[in-house]
Amino acid sequence: MIASGPPRPAGTLRSPCLHLALVHPEIPQNTGNIGRLCVGIQARLHLVEPLGFSLDAKAVRRSGIDHWRNVDLQVHPDLDAFLAWAAGRRLHRLTRHAPKSIAQARFEHGDVLVFGRESSGLPASLREGPDRWRIPIPGPIRSLNLSNAVAVAAYRALESIQPELFDDLA
Repeated sequence: MIASGPPRPAGTLRSPCLHLALVHPEIPQNTGNIGRLCVGIQARLHLVEPLGFSLDAKAVRRSGIDHWRNVDLQVHPDLDAFLAWAAGRRLHRLTRHAPKSIAQARFEHGDVLVFGRESSGLPASLREGPDRWRIPIPGPIRSLNLSNAVAVAAYRALESIQPELFDDLA
């Protein structure tokens, strides 16, 4: 069954382990999948408008399955508003243009992972400066699907922040 209703307002999680930010996402299914990931790892999802879809779109809810109503979501009206919110926080910008692999990144509780739109990645203004990381892709493709890239980066960060989650339970 697909849950109806809006996601939870931002602040539902007192201290999210991570903040996952999508700048101008275009594909509702990717955002729904990322929302589900956020619920699973207790991260806050940040969406920077304009979006390429409506948040009440059935496709977003369908991709988030019955978890969309549990997404801790904060929507920023534009990039400037997001950057004002992010001031003083540790930003990790994921881009295929980065010189360093995400394996070199050091993550802390509350860090912000920033991803660009599916068709063109991060805006040029976010492609420069420190703390830019790429996900190594040895095969002949230019990039991963956005929801896959977010999952790879989020679990890489989670492993640094909460290594006990990755211990063998046997």
